[in-house]
Amino acid sequence: MTVPPLFDHLDIDDEDQLRRDTALQEAELEATAGPGVDDDMRSARAHPRLRAWLHVEPFYWTMRVVYVCLAAGAVFAVYINGVAEGWWHAWGEKPSVAATTPATQPTPAPTVSSEAAMSGGYQIGPDGVLVRPAQYAADTYTKPELPDEAKENTERGAELAAEYVVETLTYAWNTGDTQPFADITEAGESFRETYIGNIHNLYAHGWMYDNSTTITGIVSVEPVTDDKWGAQEGTIGIIFKATTNNGTACVGQRIIKSDTSFDVTLLFFMTWKDDHWTVTGGSVSRDGQ
Repeated sequence: MTVPPLFDHLDIDDEDQLRRDTALQEAELEATAGPGVDDDMRSARAHPRLRAWLHVEPFYWTMRVVYVCLAAGAVFAVYINGVAEGWWHAWGEKPSVAATTPATQPTPAPTVSSEAAMSGGYQIGPDGVLVRPAQYAADTYTKPELPDEAKENTERGAELAAEYVVETLTYAWNTGDTQPFADITEAGESFRETYIGNIHNLYAHGWMYDNSTTITGIVSVEPVTDDKWGAQEGTIGIIFKATTNNGTACVGQRIIKSDTSFDVTLLFFMTWKDDHWTVTGGSVSRDGQ
């Protein structure tokens, strides 16, 4: 917007009045001895000039006020328009989350998480059982082998065969593979069937790793001749002292971890049958119980 010069707003009457006032001032000066001759006369002559100043100056001040008001109005109009358009906030208004969020912003649609379900640091498998850690997988355990000397019909052979039984039982707990243990034990024997059943039940709903048994001493290796034991002919009784630890077991989504080892006594009846040693009886008892 272009602001015109102030004098463009003076009308013809204002210009005539200005000329009359000027002529009057000149006539008054000619009728006197000039400025400074008589102070009383100077005071009387000041009234026409004052009237002329009062007549002109208020007009100029009025125009200045008008221009100031116009400028203030223009600024206020820009301010109001800015508030309406959201360029800035109204005076004294505190921005809020609701005010700064576009009303048309779409709500994010829920997404399906690609992360596997977890429980206690373990992933839950599709069957609802915790997934066994890969570093303790069954294939990380080596299947035990029967020593050649354990294939001989001697007390030493029976002793080594009994040690192999311990290894196959530990292997079965850690892998779920009970076949090596079943192969060296007699079918239908309660010791054999109890342990195979317990291991199969565990692996139907879970797993185990880090189970261990260490033979710490040999108590007895001798033939069983007393009928009271009901042993088969050609049986040698083996008694070991050992330390065992159950390791970590999973039952469904429950983890059972053994942090301590305990002492046990192992008893095996090793019977020479069909040219190899077979367990025809056995038991495991915890010492001190």
